[in-house]
Amino acid sequence: MKTTIDLPDELLIAAKKKAAEERTSLKALVTRGLHRELESEKSRGSREGRPMQLPTVDGGLPPGLDLGDRAAMHAWFHTRS
Repeated sequence: MKTTIDLPDELLIAAKKKAAEERTSLKALVTRGLHRELESEKSRGSREGRPMQLPTVDGGLPPGLDLGDRAAMHAWFHTRS
């Protein structure tokens, strides 16, 4: 299937150079990269559909967990998983 994608010039130049060095096509290089990316996603496992395990501690919230700051809370949880 054909598609059009807009890539930064530097990335396209580097990709074409790598394809030439490997004596392969840009299509083959991009296809291989997409397969690799999709496989690594699969092996990491999707967080979607898995219940989040909340930490429990005596005496309230653990140190450093701020329920008022969503970004900080997200970072806090991901540093412990």
